[in-house]
Amino acid sequence: QVQLVESGGGLVQPGGSLRLSCAASGSIFSIYAMGWHRQAPGKQRELVARITGGERTIYADSVKGRFTISRDNAKNTVYLQMNSLKAEDAAVYYCTYRPSNGLGYVADYWGQGTQVTVSS
Repeated sequence: QVQLVESGGGLVQPGGSLRLSCAASGSIFSIYAMGWHRQAPGKQRELVARITGGERTIYADSVKGRFTISRDNAKNTVYLQMNSLKAEDAAVYYCTYRPSNGLGYVADYWGQGTQVTVSS
């Protein structure tokens, strides 16, 4: 099994920055992707950013140029640097871990979520 521990959420003013972290532990594969989804009240959960084992990244259009995802393989940790935050970025952010057997992803693990509030 895999455990995901998220940190870094909180309250920030519009235009401010936050950095989310997510550390994976347990039965970690050598190849895996990690990412972040978010869900705002009354809305569907959506992908924010993902980074693959080869460090290829994808971003939601709404966060391109403002958010940066990165990973530290030695720590099995993924980060999400969020700059120029807007009110519409407020949501619960969930970390995801997707192990791969080399042929494809074999599972999806989710963190408990961390709240990001953007308000003046």
